Amino acid sequence: MDRINAFALAVAVALGTVALVGSSGRDARLTPNDDAAQTATDGAFRDGLFVGRLAASRGQASQPLIGRWSSERDRASFAVGYERGYREFQSAGTESR
Repeated sequence: MDRINAFALAVAVALGTVALVGSSGRDARLTPNDDAAQTATDGAFRDGLFVGRLAASRGQASQPLIGRWSSERDRASFAVGYERGYREFQSAGTESR
């Protein structure tokens, strides 16, 4: 029985270490040029893109409401998507004039 407990403890410590090391290398700050944040699989970015386009179509000022996302990475990704969507809608409107 002691061997099983020792083995289970060793496995738990190993998995915890792997999880800790794997997540420590991620950077929460994003820039508008960060391609990883601008993928189709990033929900916060897509949400920002949609809300930014919607705000621009309504003639609202560019003010991204990042509080709807809890992590710093998601907030930054939302802000990047919002700014891109807002700019894209405005530039599309000026091209058609």
